[in-house]
Amino acid sequence: MVTAPTPSHPPHAAADRPAQFWLMKSEPDECSIDDALAAPKATVPWTGVRNYQARNFMRDAMQVGDGVLFYHSSCPEPGIAGLARVASGTRPDPTQFDPTSPYHDPKSPADNPRWLLLDVQALRKTRLISLAELRAHPALAEMRVLQKGSRLSITPVEASEWGYITEVLMQGD
Repeated sequence: MVTAPTPSHPPHAAADRPAQFWLMKSEPDECSIDDALAAPKATVPWTGVRNYQARNFMRDAMQVGDGVLFYHSSCPEPGIAGLARVASGTRPDPTQFDPTSPYHDPKSPADNPRWLLLDVQALRKTRLISLAELRAHPALAEMRVLQKGSRLSITPVEASEWGYITEVLMQGD
């Protein structure tokens, strides 16, 4: 069994900068934690991000080795379903150029693509920590995913929040 990374030691973190952590939402009917774990090398391209702020997080802040809370959204019980890590830098998201894709963007220029993706490597499936359970922990009250109106598919997670959540997960194992 893989142990949960701790705040001071995220999975394969770059040594030249402090650990960074993210919550990344995926609809389980598109890509669940099980799908990610079953993929070659447990790595999936994170396609379909169509929000500039989330894109900018990927482009400007996320780096290989950053810890990821893999979050299932738009499902009967949303919540954290697994732990992952950022596995690549960004590159153009090909779905923006595919007219058959729901993520097609006909206004995105091929010579200067608007939308990016990066690869995420699933590390382990966890018990589901539902949105209601996250809200029940006062230590997580400031977590971005819990803020009213928060709909971003990618949000930063504070090291203290990552540590608290991974501790809660280890207690449940």
